[in-house]
Amino acid sequence: MTATMTDAPPPAAPKADDAAQPSGRSLAKILMIVGGALLLVAVVRVITGANQLTSEGQVSAALGLAVPIGLAGLAGLWSERAGVVNIGLEGMMILGTFGAGWIGWQSSPWLGLLCGIGFGVLGGLVHAVATVTFGVDHIVSGVAINLLALGATQYLAKLFFAGGTAAEAGGNPKQSPPVNSLGDVTVPGLSDALHSVEQHHWFLISDIAGILGGIVTDVSVVTILAVLLFVGSWWVLWRTSFGLRLRSCGENPVAAESLGVNVYQYKYAAVAISGGLAGLGGAFLALVTSHTYLEGQTGGRGYIGLAAMIFGNWRPGGLAMGAGLFGYSDALQLRNGGVTVHALLLLLVVLLAALAGWKLYRKAFWQGGLSAVLAAAVLVWYLFTDEVPSDFVGATPYVVTLLVLSLSAQRLRMPKADGMRYRKGQGK
Repeated sequence: MTATMTDAPPPAAPKADDAAQPSGRSLAKILMIVGGALLLVAVVRVITGANQLTSEGQVSAALGLAVPIGLAGLAGLWSERAGVVNIGLEGMMILGTFGAGWIGWQSSPWLGLLCGIGFGVLGGLVHAVATVTFGVDHIVSGVAINLLALGATQYLAKLFFAGGTAAEAGGNPKQSPPVNSLGDVTVPGLSDALHSVEQHHWFLISDIAGILGGIVTDVSVVTILAVLLFVGSWWVLWRTSFGLRLRSCGENPVAAESLGVNVYQYKYAAVAISGGLAGLGGAFLALVTSHTYLEGQTGGRGYIGLAAMIFGNWRPGGLAMGAGLFGYSDALQLRNGGVTVHALLLLLVVLLAALAGWKLYRKAFWQGGLSAVLAAAVLVWYLFTDEVPSDFVGATPYVVTLLVLSLSAQRLRMPKADGMRYRKGQGK
């Protein structure tokens, strides 16, 4: 992505998008990666004794932390696949938190959820008007939305929560009164059985039981909805004519227009959906995570969602993996502190050593040597300490995100017309 906007590319052969390209890694490769990662974590758990690495509580917390990030990333995916860079995701999430908290405490959490989505759509439409209709730089528009959303919600919170019935119910200028829960789902019988297997701490078997237990125990209905949205987004964008046309707008809008696609209409639809998904992520924070609107509760998750989207190469599957990775590392440092994060150092040693071996095999001696030195340094850190200092624990998810993005940056391919200015009629 770049803050410097250029005009859309001229018409080309009907290579409107990447539809003819492979849709990413095959299912077999994905399963191999997931299986290898699980095996590695199980080995680290046995060696270090850090049973929290794959516990039911750890997985459940990671899932709750990953959902808002994943929804923000999915929002960015919809927008950028249509060629509109959406830096304003953070602001749209903020609008979603306020809308959910404002309506949720007055009526029902379900209406609050819808209102959070609606507020996000409103933010998305403002971004679409600025970027699509008036051709404003996408980065400038997104930053403006973030600032406007923050200021507007702070003003409205003081207006609606600081006095009267709201104040009597527990509201104040920085938060709404409490909102009722949306409810959780637990698979009866299976949850208890998996928990029992996990407690035996068997190699790999208990790890799988802990992970599955976290997925089927006390799962929010919004989490289930988020999973369905990921699957639905993949199907719509890569298996329908609507998705093909929308992605063509992000690859070459001039060629798409020459083939009869209403580019403005598809860009507006994509950015509105993007805003609604970001608003849903904000509503999740207000209704599921804290059961109240809190000023600043998004905590930069809109930006982290963009990072997860980039890590996922603008595809739902990779995006879900990126969001899950951040949620997992964030849950580790929140639940278990320096002792469990210390166990991750051994995992990092293995990954860096593997990377060094691969780079040296590919004759990338400089990168391979650097990876080997880092692996040795981290191994020394692990062997001569018992836990990670608290000052570093809080930075764990951000360090993990930076490392993953740096390692995956060479294989990324963004939509060709992402962020470019397009004016109607260029394809005629």
